Amino acid sequence: MEGVIERVDFPNKGYVYVDGEEVPVIVKNGIPGQKVRFLINKIRKGQPEGRLLEVLESSPMETRDPVCSIFPACGGCMYQTMSYEDQLEMKKDQIQRILDEAVLPGRTYTYEGIKRSPKEFGYRNKMEFSFGDDHKDGPLTLGLHKKGSTYDVLTASDCKLVHSDMNQILICILEYFTEKKVGYYHKIQHEGYLRHLLLRRGDTTGEVLVSLVTSTQEEHDLSELVERLLKLELEGTIVGILHIFNDSLSDVVQSDETKILYGQDFFYEDLLGLKFKITPFSFFQPNSRAAEVLYETVREYIGDIKDMTVFDLFSGTGTIAQILAPVAKEVIGVEIVEEAVEAARENAARNGLSNCKFIADDVFKALDEIEEKPDVIVLDPPRDGIHPKALPKILDYGVDHIVYISCKATSLARDLETIQGRGYRLEKAVAVDQFCETVHCEVVTLLTRNGEFNLAKSDNARQPQCTPEKEDAIMQAFRHFGII
Repeated sequence: MEGVIERVDFPNKGYVYVDGEEVPVIVKNGIPGQKVRFLINKIRKGQPEGRLLEVLESSPMETRDPVCSIFPACGGCMYQTMSYEDQLEMKKDQIQRILDEAVLPGRTYTYEGIKRSPKEFGYRNKMEFSFGDDHKDGPLTLGLHKKGSTYDVLTASDCKLVHSDMNQILICILEYFTEKKVGYYHKIQHEGYLRHLLLRRGDTTGEVLVSLVTSTQEEHDLSELVERLLKLELEGTIVGILHIFNDSLSDVVQSDETKILYGQDFFYEDLLGLKFKITPFSFFQPNSRAAEVLYETVREYIGDIKDMTVFDLFSGTGTIAQILAPVAKEVIGVEIVEEAVEAARENAARNGLSNCKFIADDVFKALDEIEEKPDVIVLDPPRDGIHPKALPKILDYGVDHIVYISCKATSLARDLETIQGRGYRLEKAVAVDQFCETVHCEVVTLLTRNGEFNLAKSDNARQPQCTPEKEDAIMQAFRHFGII
């Protein structure tokens, strides 16, 4: 079928109205205003969904030429041909629609629009590239997957989301293994050697960490590759080259064993006057300059926390905890990745912060062990949001203010239903664009406790006014009878 994409909802759901039909078809990977040809390949709960086959006419919003050689086939970018102002406006509206629908009936909140990234291109401090081929039995490629493809990989030799240093390193490694005729790991047969290339680069420090991820099915002397990499004329400096062994059957970047081929297994990045040590797998916001915008927003939303204890849950390398520590009594961070927690502890010591404590554990389990009680809670969960078993425990503390940072607004909306049902209201929210040219966007929300307890999200739900003491008694009764 053919039609025009009327609008795009988060993250990349385009709506196409076909002549004579009241229900639109959802077609992903398009831009508002494009005329497209598509194939309807499924109907889910009465909603037809289509696969984009061809863009027949460009959108009026596509006002500039692509900046890399593999757009639009590459799945890394969506909106290169749109002006950055139009990207921001579209994302701002997408997030507002999600939040408007998530807020309880009759409630209002302040939506503060969207904050831009200080850098539109070359902003990513981390990129995971895959080895493969761009067609069956084709030559070795190293880069990003084709849009909508699980297997085909396009060589991203001029990717504009990363610094040019990363592109030079990618080309060097691809040329080396092409010369040596070394093959890639086939995900279906679970055979082969080359899997991924994980690159991390400090935006302010210029320090680069190179991690080659392979299986253990072959052995290769990589000393010549190390020499080639160290001879590259880069703006920054390679501080570490790692060989990571990964025999996992799933297509995930992880380490069974890590061998240092050169230098060290970490690099440093500066953020808001603090220095952070970052290891290959520790969580750190991928856009350093936009992360400063994000964390300044968190500081603004959290308000005066003098003499208060703050819980920073899903704390990663402790960036938020350490940014809040100078103005708080104590900050306690909880993160499940032990490597990230070790880095967080080192970072706090390096930055002279003695009122930070970091716990390596799952949030759901850790909250049973922590003796301290928070006055304020900051949540920065993974893309899928907060585990449904952990969220009630977090809300049981009954703090007056929660700042929830989300990198997936639909997960936030799901969690907001539970949070509002426990007596919190969405006070204000703002989007922060950390992922220019892509479908993704961060959201910062301030949630305040208002003493109301809602049994359901509907216009007819009973919404009795409760004091905090009565609410606690209700919750204890619910838990006693196994309702929650």
